[in-house]
Amino acid sequence: MRKLFFIALLALISVPVANGQSYEYNVVTTIESIVPNGLGRSRMISTDEQRDYQEFSSMRSGEKGEDKRNKSKRSEIRVKNFEETKLLNFFNLGGIRFQNIAANDALISSKINTMAANGWELQHVASGVESAGKGDNQGIFITRFIFRRAK
Repeated sequence: MRKLFFIALLALISVPVANGQSYEYNVVTTIESIVPNGLGRSRMISTDEQRDYQEFSSMRSGEKGEDKRNKSKRSEIRVKNFEETKLLNFFNLGGIRFQNIAANDALISSKINTMAANGWELQHVASGVESAGKGDNQGIFITRFIFRRAK
């Protein structure tokens, strides 16, 4: 009976409670160059500046005459106040540089720890590689770190 009680208690504790909490989100992006010979640029980018996506969106229905094109200018969307942290490229003249990767990991960890100390919780990480394929000597490795905290 006690065992059944503990199992029921654990099940109850593990069920998330909808408490009506609202969150704000923040995205940190890393762009790491995979261009050979260390010729690319690698950076970590973050900002506290806000944009309302609805100001730059349009609704499309496919109905003739009803679609309204958003007339926003790129300069209105652009964020000018952001933090840019230099990262090292994955490659140098000798090939892949593992010390550079370790250095980038240390900087990214520092950013994550700082965000956590400021109340942000890492919620999701998404990454991808851009390259045209075989024989392509250009490309980037991009990672987005999505954080949230209670409002």
